[in-house]
Amino acid sequence: MLVLILGLVLFLGVHSLRIVADDWRTRQVVRLGARRWKALYSLVSLLGFVLICWGFGLARHTPVVLYSPPAWLIRLNALFTLVAFVLLAAARVPRNGIKARLHHPQVLAVKTWAFGHLLAAGMLHDVVLFGAFLLWSVLLFTASRRRDRREGTTYPPGTTKGTVITIVVGVAAWAAFVFWLHALLIGVKPVM
Repeated sequence: MLVLILGLVLFLGVHSLRIVADDWRTRQVVRLGARRWKALYSLVSLLGFVLICWGFGLARHTPVVLYSPPAWLIRLNALFTLVAFVLLAAARVPRNGIKARLHHPQVLAVKTWAFGHLLAAGMLHDVVLFGAFLLWSVLLFTASRRRDRREGTTYPPGTTKGTVITIVVGVAAWAAFVFWLHALLIGVKPVM
């Protein structure tokens, strides 16, 4: 569990700088230069991600049951994950109505994914992983919206074409992940 927690501290810590130390982050970008900052940020993020994956795998070998979710919550998680994939696509597809309305769909995707997985998985390592990401995404979304208001950030209006492409890409990515990649990468088949 220690490796998982260390990975979460590194990964979410570096991704929390805009929440807790935005001015410090800005000074470091200026001091180091954008390229060096991005390289350092990426290195710490990658190290944290590797430790999360390794630590989660280690923790799965000695599971501690906190609760046993009913089957319907496990199935409901598929819906949460579908929404998360559409939100994730909305962060990347230009001029879609979802991003125009929600402004930070990638953070909302993480929040939706983490919440759904918390409902569907009751082991201690699940609660640590998904709970940490849920808390982080709530804090980041709040900070991001506050920063948008303070800076007067506006988002371009979405188009029907952009929104339809977003939904199609999100659903296709979700289907590929649920029916093939999740079992391959995570070792758990989410649909039986």
